[in-house]
Amino acid sequence: MAVPAENKVSASRGKKSAAAFRTISEVAAELDLPQHVLRFWETKFSSVKPLKRGGGRRYYRPEDVALLKHIRELLYVEGYTIKGVQKLLNKSTPTIISADETAKSKKQPIAAVAPVQKADSVALDPQIRQTLQTLLTELEELRALLGNPPAK
Repeated sequence: MAVPAENKVSASRGKKSAAAFRTISEVAAELDLPQHVLRFWETKFSSVKPLKRGGGRRYYRPEDVALLKHIRELLYVEGYTIKGVQKLLNKSTPTIISADETAKSKKQPIAAVAPVQKADSVALDPQIRQTLQTLLTELEELRALLGNPPAK
């Protein structure tokens, strides 16, 4: 039995590239949310900025969809309030880092660590002093290893 032509078209439309822009109806369906909630979130979260084309039609980038999923998770699963999510996003706005930016960050050297100053004049319990000395020795060994990573 042959599939009607209109079913073939709708079936092929359902398969979008991961990098393709999504309409508000597609995003709403993916997140299982009404469209008006997405529009409301645009007013509450300044980092949610879909592209708007003629007639005000919204197009969401993949990173917009990822941010909306994160917001949905925080609100509906973690139990945050809108103000709580706003504070979290303002503290650490989630950013999508490209492969080029990741490669650049890996090439940068590790920041130098200030030398540890020993406080011999502080009176400590001998057992605590021994524990701290052991930890200090381990940390210095780790610093030496990080300063001279093994060749690959």
